[in-house]
Amino acid sequence: MPAGKSMAETLSKAHGARSAVQQHAVGEEEAGVRLDRALARLLPAVPRTRIFRLIRKGEVRVNGKRAKAEQRLAAGDTIRVPPVRAQSETAHVVATGGVARVPPALIARVNAAIVHEDERLLVLDKPAGLAVHGGSGLTYGVIEALRAARPQETLELAHRLDRDTSGILMVARKPAALRALHELLREGRVEKSYLALVVGRWELGRKLIDVPLQTDARVGGERTVRVGEGGKSARTRFQLVQQFGPRASLVEATIETGRTHQIRVHAAYCRHPVAGDLKYGDAGANAALRELGLQRMFLHAHSVSFDWPQGGQVSISAPLPAELKAVLDALGNAGAAFDRRAKPGATATRSRRRAGPRKA
Repeated sequence: MPAGKSMAETLSKAHGARSAVQQHAVGEEEAGVRLDRALARLLPAVPRTRIFRLIRKGEVRVNGKRAKAEQRLAAGDTIRVPPVRAQSETAHVVATGGVARVPPALIARVNAAIVHEDERLLVLDKPAGLAVHGGSGLTYGVIEALRAARPQETLELAHRLDRDTSGILMVARKPAALRALHELLREGRVEKSYLALVVGRWELGRKLIDVPLQTDARVGGERTVRVGEGGKSARTRFQLVQQFGPRASLVEATIETGRTHQIRVHAAYCRHPVAGDLKYGDAGANAALRELGLQRMFLHAHSVSFDWPQGGQVSISAPLPAELKAVLDALGNAGAAFDRRAKPGATATRSRRRAGPRKA
């Protein structure tokens, strides 16, 4: 930050004060970071939607020129940070070092979710219901909690998970690791698989869904993804893991692209929506499954594997959470009871296979 009043000094004025224009010099540790993510760190209490709006309106400049949110920064670049209306939380956040005042209980919960840590990467088994970052009415999420716990580190999300999706979430600990991960993801060299309970009997076998998705649609102000020509390329491979009669099927979904809501929209496109999905799902089926204990969307990021360009392999998996295993048990028990009713006097001999992806 150049000489003169710092951003913290500016924003720690009275509630409702408007900050001055700031010129932020990009350091080596920020090289390769996207502009929107750099701004999110400089203005940690400003909602993401507002940051994107500032960029689109041209109020944010890089080296004096308009820039896009996805532009990668280089060491020595200068970011013009426009004036923002400071609120009390924003003032506190910046004045205390740019880290949101995250509740200790959330920090402890996020720390407990870490399942892998090395010099380049943190991997979490994210609980359902926890957002990966603040925004859309939320002050903080996983990344804010991690930054509060590790203020000396430069932590960035390598990808996203929906708030209601549980499972594997990767966080880069170094800008170089973030750049490498993004390149691997763009080139389709990261294998990410999910376990999903879908509505109905899956009879499609090993199925590749290759249909484009429009990810910028809004319905009632809420982001909604749709299948549509002219959308972004999206590819998902589905494979049956376990059948639960005509009611539901457990499938493994492997994504070759990482579009917003991709698995959920592709599953609905197959007429087998994800169980518990309130946006793209089947309301009647969801109500019936709630009676069996399903209180959330049944979608879990089960595993991730890739090879680092510099050498070394990462292969990590996270088992189904207990609440989802309980639903599968309830479905199996319901199916067994149905078999006994259908065949009086007969003993059900079908054994249920343990839920989980098939071994290669």
